[in-house]
Amino acid sequence: MDTLRGIVERITYYNEENGYTVARLALESGGDRITVVGNLLGLNIGEAIEVTGRWRNHPKFGRQFQAERFSVTMPNTLVGLEKYLGSGLIKGIGPKMAHRIVAKFGLQTIDVIETRPKKLLAVLGIGPKRVAMVKAAWNAHRQIKEVMIFLQARGVSAGLAVKIFKAYGNDAVQVVQSDPYRLAREVYGIGFITADKIAQGMGIPVDAPERVAAALAYVLGQQANQGHTYLPSSALLREAAQLLALPEEKIHPALDLLTEQGEIRRQPLPGAETAPANQVAEEEAVYLTPFYYGEIGVTNRLQRLLQVAREQAAHSPFRTFQDEDWSASFTTWETKTGLHLSREQRLAVYTPLQEPITVLTGGPGTGKTTTLRALIHFLEAKNLRYALATPTGRAAKRVGEATGRPASTLHRLLAFSPQDGTFKHNEENPLPVDMLVVDEISMLDLLMANHLLKAVPPGAHLLLVGDADQLPSVGAGNVLQDIIASETVSVIRLQKIFRQAEGSYIISNAHRINQGQMPVVDAQLSHDFFFFNVPEPEAAAAMVVDLVKTRIPARFDLPPSEIQVLSPMHRGFAGVVALNTALQAALNPPAPGKPEWASGGRIYRLGDRVMQIRNNYDKNIYNGDWGEIVALDRINQRLQVRIDNRIVPYDMLDLDELVHAYAISIHKAQGSEYPAVVIPLLTSHYLMLRRKLLYTAVSRARQLVVIVGSWRALQIAIHNAQSGQRYSGLVQRLRESILYRSSTSAKS
Repeated sequence: MDTLRGIVERITYYNEENGYTVARLALESGGDRITVVGNLLGLNIGEAIEVTGRWRNHPKFGRQFQAERFSVTMPNTLVGLEKYLGSGLIKGIGPKMAHRIVAKFGLQTIDVIETRPKKLLAVLGIGPKRVAMVKAAWNAHRQIKEVMIFLQARGVSAGLAVKIFKAYGNDAVQVVQSDPYRLAREVYGIGFITADKIAQGMGIPVDAPERVAAALAYVLGQQANQGHTYLPSSALLREAAQLLALPEEKIHPALDLLTEQGEIRRQPLPGAETAPANQVAEEEAVYLTPFYYGEIGVTNRLQRLLQVAREQAAHSPFRTFQDEDWSASFTTWETKTGLHLSREQRLAVYTPLQEPITVLTGGPGTGKTTTLRALIHFLEAKNLRYALATPTGRAAKRVGEATGRPASTLHRLLAFSPQDGTFKHNEENPLPVDMLVVDEISMLDLLMANHLLKAVPPGAHLLLVGDADQLPSVGAGNVLQDIIASETVSVIRLQKIFRQAEGSYIISNAHRINQGQMPVVDAQLSHDFFFFNVPEPEAAAAMVVDLVKTRIPARFDLPPSEIQVLSPMHRGFAGVVALNTALQAALNPPAPGKPEWASGGRIYRLGDRVMQIRNNYDKNIYNGDWGEIVALDRINQRLQVRIDNRIVPYDMLDLDELVHAYAISIHKAQGSEYPAVVIPLLTSHYLMLRRKLLYTAVSRARQLVVIVGSWRALQIAIHNAQSGQRYSGLVQRLRESILYRSSTSAKS
């Protein structure tokens, strides 16, 4: 194998899932530029690297260097030094300043910065403040490098080493040496496989109890990310055995270890008491502890709301509605507003004022918003206190605009404190409301539902509003569906499509899709719903870009900023990653004077549309929030994003939390509405082609839906009614607890 040294000039391709990278390397040995390919996870433009591998001839792309491994190094040529310092890796030094510094100190540049930084004052444009900034940045960079050297010796890339340093600072090496599996639990973007790679490099035995326990916790965490609150023990042991390459009998003892440590909770599978006698008696439901207590908490708090309502009915603030002449009151409101309520809607207004817990569900165009406006009118008429909330900021803004009343996110409503990770409003300090209305409830996961219910005061009424036919929450649990399926609370379903929505093919086709029927896509009739039969992925991706950039703006007078691409998958030519690259190039290309920053295979550019992909409580931003890059400072390594009319600062080390949002997954679009959506739908998306997914995507649009793909893929999606069953014990807990309490109360 050969070893080469050079400066990374460009990253041509990067696969987020496996780290496969195609990069251009300027060799330090001369002016040659070569193409390097391989698993180069964490590679950044401007870095000086040493890469080991073999030359090969690609039949299409020619001579390439196939990398086996790489490490970040210090450049040893003047050109390399200048590129290295000017790449933006060191705060306080940009390309022009790098040229001046290297011209002044030559190959002694690194030594000057490291040991004699005051000499930098001799360079034009550098003052004491800049020297202090460069010195601090260099020290931090050197500390990161020490961590990198330690980790790269164990096969970990530079990019992941930076993440580890970001999490633990100067203690990073000590933490990794004492318990490498902490990385899988605590560092975003590092899972068990990477932590295990480090551990194996340190000589930890393959059957070590801590390794097996970490693998079990990892599998449960991965399944929680897929929506499951528990996993049957047989499935857990099977998956862990495959991950560890160990027999199941070597793994089972670690379940006891995790149970003793309080990491997991085990109990009989839901329904096990009625299971056939020939089933395995030892089969258990294995929970990560937070989800176990989450199910218990949601169950107990819903039960408490129902129980207190019965016990304190004579003192309820809602008793004022007992003598209400509902027919006259509805007629008066309809006359005043010019709106008309159907019988279903009247029931949906009346029931939450009489019942302590109500679920209101219905598809697009069925009048949920009009129902809420009428409900708010009656609450205000009786001076009852209420709050409107949703899981996300975009949904809160939409609900506020639709009702004319302020709505907030659940985190803001419950007053989340990033300092200690708790909510101000809880059981000891409940919300000062008589009724809490939560919209877009299909997005609510189990843990957030538990926090929410803690803050609902006993005696208050709770109205949960959402579309039960949409995708379930991104987080673990299936709260809306489970509450409905338990049959323990009042459920109102709105089904009538109102006249103002009847002319919309978006609305009618959304309902047709939900009923398993093909949509109407007659271009001669429809003014807001179109289908383009482009079955080849590359051609479909090209048409998506053309539609967003040119065709939709020209015909419908909608700017690209109001058009959202929603893809079923992340991978492939028509997946989220590739479409974002193509759309960024079309809508926000590089330009002289426009700053940009390369990180993790992405190029972040001034004006980019970006989305937060994890909760960041310190910044008060959450998974799914999106905005626009409005400032980018390469020298100081900072950028700013406008999210919901506020400016959020990011350090360049935080960029693993931001992805481009020209195209997003359909799951990420939950709770949002857009003037127009473009949906690539191809047979290559086969694994994700489901009715709920397509229904959710179509119902995100207000004015225009365009589907690009194959008729066959459309048929597959509509005919696949499977919703991806989630393991959850909430239905049974609700039935057992609430129905048991009801029967006990009846007997007493």
